Parts: sequence; C-alpha cells; structure tokens
Amino acid sequence: MAAGACGGPGGALTRRAVTLRVLLKDALLEPGAGVLSIYYLGKKFLGDLQPDGRIMWQETGQTFNSPSAWATHCKKLVNPAKKSGCGWASVKYKGQKLDKYKATWLRLHQLHTPATAADESPASEGEEEELLMEEEEEDVLAGVSAEDKSRRPLGKSPSEPAHPEATTPGKRVDSKIRVPVRYCMLGSRDLARNPHTLVEVTSFAAINKFQPFNVAVSSNVLFLLDFHSHLTRSEVVGYLGGRWDINSQMLTVLRAFPCRSRLGDAETAAAIEDEIYQSLFLRGLSLVGWYHSHPHSPALPSLQDIDAQMDYQLRLQGSSNGFQPCLALLCSPYYSGNPGPESKISPFWVMPPPEQRPSDYGIPMDVEMAYVQDSFLTNDILHEMMLLVEFYKGSPDLVRLQEPWSQEHTYLDKLKISLASRTPKDQSLCHVLEQVCGVLKQGS
Repeated sequence: MAAGACGGPGGALTRRAVTLRVLLKDALLEPGAGVLSIYYLGKKFLGDLQPDGRIMWQETGQTFNSPSAWATHCKKLVNPAKKSGCGWASVKYKGQKLDKYKATWLRLHQLHTPATAADESPASEGEEEELLMEEEEEDVLAGVSAEDKSRRPLGKSPSEPAHPEATTPGKRVDSKIRVPVRYCMLGSRDLARNPHTLVEVTSFAAINKFQPFNVAVSSNVLFLLDFHSHLTRSEVVGYLGGRWDINSQMLTVLRAFPCRSRLGDAETAAAIEDEIYQSLFLRGLSLVGWYHSHPHSPALPSLQDIDAQMDYQLRLQGSSNGFQPCLALLCSPYYSGNPGPESKISPFWVMPPPEQRPSDYGIPMDVEMAYVQDSFLTNDILHEMMLLVEFYKGSPDLVRLQEPWSQEHTYLDKLKISLASRTPKDQSLCHVLEQVCGVLKQGS
C-alpha cells in the first residue's frame, strides 16, 4: 500500500498533525473567550481558545495544550474512573464538535479523502478504540449483557414491580416496607417512577474496578450520627467534616455535624448550615460529605438519594484542580430486617451513568471504609447530643425511649447496644452510657 493512502501510516500522521493551532492558522477557527465547551454527565465546562492554540479553562485559569488533555482532566473530575477524554469528539467550538472542523481540514488538504468520508468526522488517533472501550465499560456498569441489549427496546425500562408505598404528598412513608431493586433493572430515567424506590449498591469488584479513593471514619462520627438517628421517627440529615489527602488518596471523616432543622424549614436550615460552615472553618476541616437516616427502611439509597449525592459530588468538586470525593453515609436504626439492635450504617458513592446514556440514574457504589476508634468522647460531641435532645423534645415524632422496642428491650436498651460498638477505646462502656443517659435525662 502506498504511503499516505487511507488508513496507512501517512494518513495517521496527517490526522495527528491537525492541531488547534493548524485550524487557527487556516482560519477554520478563531480565538475567543468561552468559545469551547464540554458537556459531560450534567456538568458544563467552558474554555477560552487562545491565539497560540492552547485552551484556558475559565473556572480555574489552567491551560491545556490539546482538546484531549482538557477533556480528560474535566471528565476525571466528574468520574475519576475515566481514563481518556476523547477530546476532539467531546469538545465543541461554538456548539459544534471539533472533529467536524478537523474533517473539513482533511477534506481540503487530502485530495484522496472522499468528501463523504471526511464528513463522518474521523476520530483522533486512538480515539475510535477509546470510544469502543467506553461502550463496553458502560454495558458492564449498567449490568446489561449483549443478550439483554438485543431483547430490550431502546429507551424502554423493564416493568417495575408495584411499590408498596403510598406517595401522598406531605405524608411520611418511611414506616412502610420498601423493597430494593437492582440497578440493572432500572433502565432509563422514568419520571413516573417513585423517587423513594431503594436501589441495591454495587461493589467495585463486581464491575472490575478499583475504589477510586480510600476512606477512614472516626468512631465519634458514627456514634453521633447513630445517636441522632435514634431520637426521631423521621429522617434526619447532617454533614461530614474531615480532610482529603490527594497524595495518599485518603478521605478521613473526623466529625459529624447534625442539622437541627425540619424538612421544609428553609430559614432554619440556612442558619444551621451557616453555623456548621463556621464550625468546619474553626476546626480546620473541610466539608467531605453528608449523612441521613432511613428510620424504618434498609440502609440503601433511594433514587432521590442517588440524584442528591451526584449533585453533591459535583458541587463539592467546585473549582478544585483535582478529584475530591464526597461521601454519603446512610443509617437505618429501626429497620426490622437488621440482624440485631445495632443500627446499620452504610457508606455509598455514586458513579456517573454510562456516557452514552447520560440520562440514566447514577450507579450507587458500595464503599469500603476503615474504622478508626477515637480515644474519648469529646465535650463538643456531648454538647451536640444535648442540643439534639433539646431540639426534638416534645415533638410528635420523638421516640419514647422508655417504651418497649421488642419483647426483651426498650428503645433506650436498643440505643445503648447500638452505641456500644462505636464507643471510644480509652473510656469504659459503662462510663460512656452513663454520659448518654445523663444527656437524655437533662433533656427530658
């Protein structure tokens, strides 16, 4: 085959030689602010095309030498498992993909390239293989086999089992049984689907991936959020403070910050959030995640939780130059399916949906975490417990701890047993439980 023929070494060299600088020189592109964009899984990135052909990301001022470098960086912020950016196919210039402009240049400069072939927007060197690998990865993530793909009509989701919950507006439905579904059974996003539908988490090993970060959680964090979750029959929410070490890829969760507010009370919630941010700042901590409870349901995320977590992951990323994780913790204190009195606390993180199906739900991933036992219960933890008891005192959804939880235990017994596994190492269990009971008595 002659050098330079379609598909030969000469053709590859020519494709590789097409850069933004070349397209600018030949007046196919013009430099400008905000003329370049990437839209990836709900996150939009804007870039300036500079006269020398480099790209400046508007959010941070970073510069990149090629579309692929910029696209890979941006996509890894949203999805750390992403290995490549497929830049020429992902980056748009004034709303049109850059590979269209590359195709035009090839048509003008390679007389042997048919116009119809050039119009097909050839991918850059190696990008066709990357796109094929992405499609294969996406099928693994979604749990869809080739047989399933051929059987399922495009855009149709499998029939959903009837959900046992009534969704009367304003009514708490958490006390009824919620049957979880597997992620691969969800299919495309369906507005008619109950947002409280629980979804089973997926392990990274099941999709042949490594967890993209390590997690260590202090015992005081679990102690406080478990205590918070036990006080009321309604869902509770709080924030997680800690530190992210980019070198060791370790997320350390050091403090829980309960939200002492009711759902729908925006004014109080805003004041509490300001207070929490002040507390984070004063302790030299960063916001690293959030927690909430499913009082009578399994510690599994709902569709609503998955969307919220994906949103938090993107928001927490902010203008950071590198990947920063956001962790979610779910606590289930009173679910009848728990093996014993101890609450089930489950961490999860959401992997973005397959790139070719951006409207699908994110994939809830099970997160492995190390448990770090604190030396003692700090005074600020005890103070926070006191404030929580005071907040829920007299409310209709308050758990009456003296009442029987089972034939053998009262709710207070159950609380003590659950907290026992999260007690500090240098304090005796009896001493800690005396402190807890003292807090509860002061609040009663």
